[in-house]
Amino acid sequence: MQRTYKTPPRASRQSRIMSTEPTEPIRFDTKIAVLLREDLEPWQRLNVTAFLVSGLGTQLPEVIGEPYEDADGVAYLPMFRQPVLVFEGTKETLTAAHARALSRALPRALFTSDLFTTGNDRDNRAAVRAVPTGELDLVGLAVYGPRNGVDKVVKGARMHP
Repeated sequence: MQRTYKTPPRASRQSRIMSTEPTEPIRFDTKIAVLLREDLEPWQRLNVTAFLVSGLGTQLPEVIGEPYEDADGVAYLPMFRQPVLVFEGTKETLTAAHARALSRALPRALFTSDLFTTGNDRDNRAAVRAVPTGELDLVGLAVYGPRNGVDKVVKGARMHP
């Protein structure tokens, strides 16, 4: 018996998708950067990064791309439409970056050392609210904005290894 399906087998569909003409690389005029304090433990780096970028996505809908779908039609949540660059620096570098982000009024999220001791969002917000801006013990900062503005904010930091 001969098959009469019009949909090619999965392997053929996949190879057809992969063999499409390459498109021009997308160059964004904005940048998402996360700056972490260099003395964090590996688990802290991951935790801080996850918390920081979640703040950007909730307030800046333009950073979120379209939902994903696999070849079987299973849907997945949308993610950032552009890469997130992760940097590290000293406590002083982080403090200077925070001041530059504030002076440029760039959208930002912060994580302080106090947040490692709290266990929920309410207590996190209370811990930040209890400390004056200049005295925050920053361990992480996420910034979004024009590429050149974000570059100036993270000046002095190095790419995370």
